[in-house]
Amino acid sequence: MPTVLPRFPRAAVLGLVLLALPGLACAAGAAPTPSKGDTAWMLTSTALVLLMSVPALALFYGGLVRTKNMLSVLMQVFVGFSLITVLWCVYGYSLAFTPGNAVIGGLSRLFLAGTFDPGSGSYSTVPTFSKNTVLYELVYVGFQCTFAAITCCLILGAVVERIKFSAVLLFLVIWFTFCYCPIAHMVWFWPGADAYTSADKVAALNAQAGLIWRWGALDFAGGTVVHINAGVAGLVGAFVLGKRVGFGREPMPPHSLTLTMVGASLLWFGWFGFNAGSALEANGSAALAFLNTYLATACAVLTWMGAEWVLKGKPSMLGAASGAVAGLVAITPAAGNVGIPGAFVIGLGAGLVCLWGVTGLKRLIRADDALDVFGVHALGGIFGALMTGIFNSPALGGPGISDYVTGAQSYPGIGAQFLIQLKAVCLVAVWTAVVAYAGFRIVKLLTGLRVPEEEEREGLDITSHGERAYDL
Repeated sequence: MPTVLPRFPRAAVLGLVLLALPGLACAAGAAPTPSKGDTAWMLTSTALVLLMSVPALALFYGGLVRTKNMLSVLMQVFVGFSLITVLWCVYGYSLAFTPGNAVIGGLSRLFLAGTFDPGSGSYSTVPTFSKNTVLYELVYVGFQCTFAAITCCLILGAVVERIKFSAVLLFLVIWFTFCYCPIAHMVWFWPGADAYTSADKVAALNAQAGLIWRWGALDFAGGTVVHINAGVAGLVGAFVLGKRVGFGREPMPPHSLTLTMVGASLLWFGWFGFNAGSALEANGSAALAFLNTYLATACAVLTWMGAEWVLKGKPSMLGAASGAVAGLVAITPAAGNVGIPGAFVIGLGAGLVCLWGVTGLKRLIRADDALDVFGVHALGGIFGALMTGIFNSPALGGPGISDYVTGAQSYPGIGAQFLIQLKAVCLVAVWTAVVAYAGFRIVKLLTGLRVPEEEEREGLDITSHGERAYDL
């Protein structure tokens, strides 16, 4: 059976990494068996993350566009999520979470080969973050699949209301293959906790990990892999496609803030699976990630709404909903990597940072990022990733970094960890910008990117899909 090494980092070791051989024997000599409690928790978390896309993200985005384009947004998210799910099970999981090199994995799990043996009825397993503790690999495949699919769907918010449906699907295939899979491998792939049995093996084991994990970057649930990755790609798409017809001259208000609020609420609910599920076990780390997610989101709602109230004279539902998403985004890389003090600071700061991102910064860059994917997801992800490096410090209430050989907790210092986080942020931003630009240009050559102007004015619901979201 090929070696399989998947995982989300909990408290990543400086240069240490995760995932050992499936079914690796424990110290007592008997192969560990997956816990029914952990299995149930991870299946539940997977379903919660699926809820975050279908219907939560679809409704959140859909409510923000004009009536004539509501159905097109639902279609893009619904079908895009389905497309990436299929690609993940064909080759994406293998490229992201099997041994290869520092940038990309191998092909040993094509079509999920080796995860289940129908002859014997045996299931392969993968280790979690605790030694001698494993998870069914198929559960891990499904959990990671939802992350890949929602990341791709996040990009679409920047290019809605003018992009061809065929262009959406082709771009997602390109970007998923050449951006999401390598970034996931670089950030989250390591040899596994059980592999670290003695200090003399550390260097060789570290050399098997993804590049960014080798650096010691902390990303509990996807600040780099999901939010910075998608946010930067979305901004590139907004520039390449150009502005919507009438942008800056005609009003383009959200057509249903009710649906946007419902979508934001479902995102908050589903995000507990996203962040707390990334502990891969039903344990204290999951509890910490759960409460940090709960708290930071509430803090960001208050700061975004409060700042908007001061600046504009009235608090808005759109501001409150946007603040919730900003808090969720920013706490994602930090969820299990910081303590409660960190959650307070990250949540309070995220509301202000992302509010500036969708107002001041958006005016400066002059891009028609329709639903503020860059301002919320990229900026929120960057802020959360950098703050993780600071508030992981035990002196600031953080859990520190685990040494899987000795079991001790350590921390390199705020300056050193901050620079590691910054280096990871920069690499991911540059990588996704280059791949997204190339992807959009290729799609433009093959199918074209934008619908004709007359179709854009009429609305994509009827012109692209022959249906309307509402009976008028």
